[in-house]
Amino acid sequence: MTETRIVNAIVDGNPADIVIDDGKIAEGGERNHAGASEKTVFDAGGRAVLPGFVDCHTHACFAGSRLDEWERKLAGASYLELMEAGGGIMATVRATRKASETELAELLLTRLNRMLAHGSTTVEVKSGYGLDTGNELKMLRAIARAGESFPGTVIPTACIGHAIDPDNDHDRFIRRTIDETLPAITAEFPGIALDAYCEKGAWSLDDCLALFDAGQAAGHPIRVHADQFNALGMIEAAVERGFASVDHLEATDGSGLRTLAGSRTFGVMLPASGFHLDDRYGDGRAFIDAGGRLALGTNYNPGSAPCWSMPFVVALAVRRLGLTPAEAIHASTAAGAELLGLPDRGRIAPGMRADLLVLDCADARSLAFEFGGNPVARVMVGGHWTK
Repeated sequence: MTETRIVNAIVDGNPADIVIDDGKIAEGGERNHAGASEKTVFDAGGRAVLPGFVDCHTHACFAGSRLDEWERKLAGASYLELMEAGGGIMATVRATRKASETELAELLLTRLNRMLAHGSTTVEVKSGYGLDTGNELKMLRAIARAGESFPGTVIPTACIGHAIDPDNDHDRFIRRTIDETLPAITAEFPGIALDAYCEKGAWSLDDCLALFDAGQAAGHPIRVHADQFNALGMIEAAVERGFASVDHLEATDGSGLRTLAGSRTFGVMLPASGFHLDDRYGDGRAFIDAGGRLALGTNYNPGSAPCWSMPFVVALAVRRLGLTPAEAIHASTAAGAELLGLPDRGRIAPGMRADLLVLDCADARSLAFEFGGNPVARVMVGGHWTK
């Protein structure tokens, strides 16, 4: 690969040149590019350069639309009424079950490229709209297939505890997921992270822990949706069992945040959900002040967070979670990379993968200050420009 230089850039508020060699950052900070070919030099023109965003929590693989359902909600329909009319997550499950693996992969790739244009160079994507062995495997294969055509990096997660299929007996459904779906996932996707939604009306604490204990025994890292609407005790269990992350945290009180902050388990906050649903947000300020490891994600999904923009999430995190712009950027880059087990990205430093963004402004704080558009002017993935 030809060496590339990004010159006249602003990195961490300071003028810097960035040298990329073989897809990695070779050196930085030197403002001397004498002798470099014009073809290999990109002049950032005094604009800010950031690491590519790492969107560590999405449900971007799905079929169907919930737009009509949302319009009925705006007109006053309750969630129960929508569910009784066939809406909610099961509407997406039915559409996703009908879609082929090829269709799901094509839909996902379109969304991934839209996310890439807004700066997300690494994207985690969960299954969870299959709710049976065959359809969960279909989703994970589609995620892998889309990832092969995506310029950036796709990290799959097996969210096999996303919901309870109302057409099945509850206890039999839980046992089938643990005894049939989990072993099938382990066989085809060994070491993939497992996830479940611990909430009233979804998977109970005991159901989640039964799944997770079996998953950990089979070598899977554990992530969990918890405390979105109700705190059911998952924080303490996650810390005790060493889960990778607890995601949502809107309903977590100060004691729960301190407990999580005192562990190595990441807290992942998803402010786009609060913006779209009910104006409830996790207390990011308290979590960071307690020493917590905070990451941010879009939670991109067809129902509760139809948002693919990490720049918008950064803006929300500053306004609603109490973060500084620098903290929000860190939580959207380096923290997400660490959570996903990718220590080669998320920072601009020698040896790091050259996943970089050129903003359309000189001051990176503008990323949080301005909102409603796309502030990303250029995107580099692995040393190659994609935008």
